[in-house]
Amino acid sequence: MRARDDNLRDGSSGGTLRVRRQRASANRAAQSQSPGQSPRGGPHVIDLAPKREVVRVMVVDDNALFRLGLTRLLNDDRRLYVVAQAGDGREAVEQAAQHHPDVVLMDVRMPNMDGIEAMQSINAAQPDVKVLFLSSFEAEGGVLQALSHGAGGYVLKDAMPRSIINSILAVDSGERVLSQAVANRVVEMASGVRGASRELDGLTSREIEVLKLLAGGLVNKQIAYRLRINEKTVRNHVSRAYKKIGVADRTQAALYAFRKGLIEL
Repeated sequence: MRARDDNLRDGSSGGTLRVRRQRASANRAAQSQSPGQSPRGGPHVIDLAPKREVVRVMVVDDNALFRLGLTRLLNDDRRLYVVAQAGDGREAVEQAAQHHPDVVLMDVRMPNMDGIEAMQSINAAQPDVKVLFLSSFEAEGGVLQALSHGAGGYVLKDAMPRSIINSILAVDSGERVLSQAVANRVVEMASGVRGASRELDGLTSREIEVLKLLAGGLVNKQIAYRLRINEKTVRNHVSRAYKKIGVADRTQAALYAFRKGLIEL
C-alpha cells in the first residue's frame, strides 16, 4: 500500500510537470508566430469594411456666443466634427495650419483679418480646404468678392440649421452653394439691377428709415436712439410699415427691404 501511494504521488507530480511543460511550449509557440497568423497557424481575419468618413469643420466668427452655439449644433450631427474654432481671420489661418479642416465655416467681416483674406491665406497653404461663408445682409459687396476668390458658398446666418449642415456637406463634396436670397442678389448685381423696384407701397420717409434700421438688425430701443424719437413711436412706425408691405415679422421685413434695394449685401 505504501509503495502504491508513492507511485501515485510520483505519477501526480509527473503529470503536473508535463502540463507545465506543455503550457510553456504553447506560450513560446504563440510568441514566435508571425503577426499575420492566428494561434493555429491560419491567417487573421482583418475587417476591411470602409470606415464612415466625417467632415472636419472649423468655425470662425468673432461673436463668441454665436460661434459656440454653432459648434454645438454641428457636433450634434454625426457626419460633422468641429476640429477647431477661431475668433478672427488671423487666428483662423493659424488654426487651419494646425488642425487641417475639410471645410471652414467663416464670417466675412472680422477684426484683425477679414474672412476673404483669411481664405486666401488658408488656400495658399492648403488648396484642398473648402471655405463656406456664413454671414448677414450687412456684408455689403462681400458675395461676389468671396465667390471670385474661390469660396465654396455663401449662406446667411438666419438660415435653418439643417440648411447650414447640408451646405457644409455639399461644399465638402465639391458643390458651390448659395442661399436663395444671396443667389437672387448675385443675379441682380451681375445684371446691373439695383433692387427689383423703387415702388415702396406707400411707405413714408420715416417708415423707410425705420425699416432700413430694423433690417440692419437694430431693435426698437436702438432705432429710437438713432432717430431721436421715443420707443413707442418706433413701434407705431413698425406696425404701420408691416401692414403696408404685408409682412408679419422682422425677418420678412428685412427680406422686403433687401428686395426693394433698401439694404445691400
